[in-house]
Amino acid sequence: MPEAKIIDGKAFAEALRASIARQIAALKTTHGITPGLSVVLVGEDPASQVYVRNKGKATIEAGMASQEFRLPASASHAEVLARVKALNADPRVNGILVQLPLPDQVDENEIIDAIDPDKDVDGFHVINAGRLATGQDSLVPCTPLGCLLMLKAHVGELKGKRAVVVGRSNIVGKPMAQLLLREHCTVTIAHSRTVDLPGECRRAEILVAAVGKPEMVRGSWIAPGAVVIDVGINRIEREGKMKLVGDVAFEEARRVAGAITPVPGGVGPMTIACLLRNTLYAACRQHAVPVPAES
Repeated sequence: MPEAKIIDGKAFAEALRASIARQIAALKTTHGITPGLSVVLVGEDPASQVYVRNKGKATIEAGMASQEFRLPASASHAEVLARVKALNADPRVNGILVQLPLPDQVDENEIIDAIDPDKDVDGFHVINAGRLATGQDSLVPCTPLGCLLMLKAHVGELKGKRAVVVGRSNIVGKPMAQLLLREHCTVTIAHSRTVDLPGECRRAEILVAAVGKPEMVRGSWIAPGAVVIDVGINRIEREGKMKLVGDVAFEEARRVAGAITPVPGGVGPMTIACLLRNTLYAACRQHAVPVPAES
């Protein structure tokens, strides 16, 4: 059997970002609307600073208005909450993203719940989770949305496909399952405590690994020809060097799967692209105008 096709998330994300930039240009020309994204960063976490910097750069490149609000690690819960409420009230702000994790003195759930659901471009608010679960129009978490867009581009019609999602987090696993259900897949959510997890995985035509354990999903767990979406990003030491690996044993899996996303360069680049997409959609909803056609 030939090796799996590599699904190039970096190239896909670049094309999506270019399309979004054209849509934003059309929105400005037709309606005079410039979508605005505001990011709140609390503390000095190096990884969070890199993420925020990349998000800001991508926002500006797409033609959006970008704001960053940096608060010290000592900021109180009340201070973070006040910033979110001010952004909720600002009509120039269409999307609000509070970079996680937050310091211990700040209640993460309360901050997320304080964001206006229609500006919640991370898709984490309980109202957006409820809208997704009940089949309503909603803002969807960026990583599972990116996975779905790549699947639809590669597989085409998803209706009737047997999908297995390994992982049950609120950020990836649960919304991924809901999105696949919306596409009329037959969906199983599995996790680390699933009885005969390898057997469940082998039933999948579409396998999404989002469990956060490096190379847990082995090649022997994968059905021949299955499409594998590896959401995991794990830093491990190998041969004296630090290396990024996914939740899937890539070299084993590529000998069996029909297609697979690599780590890095697979799902990761799609997350920021989908954040831009969510901000565009949020701006259009808030101004009651249609989303410009993709071009």
